[in-house]
Parts: sequence; structure tokens; C-alpha cells
Amino acid sequence: MSLQTNLRHVQDRIAAAAARAGRDPASITLVAVSKTQPVDVLIQAYDLGVRHFGENRVEEAAPKLAAFRRAVADPSVVFHMIGHVQSRKADEVAARFDRVHSVDSVKLVQRLARFAAGRPSPLPVLLEVNVSGEASKYGLDVSRRAEIDRVVEAAAALTSLQLDGLMTMAPIVTEPEQARPVFRALRALRDELAERYPSLTWAHLSMGMTDDFEVAVEEGATLVRVGRAIFGERQG
Repeated sequence: MSLQTNLRHVQDRIAAAAARAGRDPASITLVAVSKTQPVDVLIQAYDLGVRHFGENRVEEAAPKLAAFRRAVADPSVVFHMIGHVQSRKADEVAARFDRVHSVDSVKLVQRLARFAAGRPSPLPVLLEVNVSGEASKYGLDVSRRAEIDRVVEAAAALTSLQLDGLMTMAPIVTEPEQARPVFRALRALRDELAERYPSLTWAHLSMGMTDDFEVAVEEGATLVRVGRAIFGERQG
């Protein structure tokens, strides 16, 4: 299928999932995961209405983002860093991306804040939480509330960052429904943190990918990260 057909199909599935949950589809942002895709494909997606793109690796994203911004002078385009961020690369992330989904330590908070200080507005960030408990996944351990509190409090104290939600990655499962408990647990944690830290907005839940985004929408996702269902199998 064409990129246009794929994109429309994903948007229709998001709208249907939102309707099942009694939600406004407009409250859900589709982040097109463009890792490994060349810049001309991103421009095609932009021409079809995509304004949010997700990238995993700074090394790959840096030249691509620069080329895209030269070709498309549209301030409404948002580039999301959705992959693990090494603290030594915080400067590049803060300089190139508009939102970071994968904050998982006080050290990274402090590094990002340092390099975001020169931005015209605070850098929006999400805490990545490992809800599934899989050793292969990054993120704060959902059971270690004290550690989560330390990162929240560190971010809340820094004016160059705007902490406004959580992110998680569900395990790879054979049926999307099997991911529901993970998404439900992230939403519960967000609600708990919103009560304990009411000065923060907690507006976003970044959860759901190609294989399970409809379930994530039903459980409250505001940002869904979809690549393969839009662009097809990865390039390279």
C-alpha cells in the first residue's frame, strides 16, 4: 500500500479506538516513527499532513533533521526523541529535538536542563518507565517509587525543562490485548503522580506502537509512536 493509504488507515484506527473509549480523537497525537527512513520520505509524510516525527538515534537523526528543516520551514513540525539518550549526548538532543520521551535518571535530567537553558522555551520531557520489568528495556523501574520521585523532583526544580507525562514500551506480544495491563499500569502511575505533584501538568502518556496502539488509545495514550504501519518495513 502507499504511504497515503497506510497513514489514513492508521488515523482511522486511532479514531475508532478513541470512539470505543469515549475519547476525542483530536486528543491523541500520532508520532510517525521515521527512524531509518530517508529525508525524502519524511517530506512525503509531511505533505500528507504529518507534523510529528519520532527518531531513536542522535547519530542518524542529526543530518536528517537538518536536511528536513532546510527543506521544510514549518515551525509546527515536532521532532520527538523516543530512543534511549546517553547523558553524553544530551547536548545534541537538547539542540535538535522538540520533545524527549526517554528521561530515566537524575543525571540525564540535569544534563538536558543544562543544554536546554538557551532555548526560547522549556524543553518538554517525559519520564520513561519500565512497567513490564523486562531487563532488555530502559526506563525507571515502576516498583521503585523513591527513585521515580527523585527524578520527578529534579525535573520539576529546573526551569529549562517541562516535565508533563510518562512513556513506556510494552513487551512484544502475540495479541495486542496482552499489552493492556502495561498501559493501564502506566496510566495509574501517572494519576498517582498527578496527585502527589499537582504543580506539574501530567498531560501526556506516550504508549502504543504499531502492534498495540489501539489498545494504548483505549487506555489513555495521548502520544502513539507508529512506524511500520505507516512506512512499511524498516529501511537499512
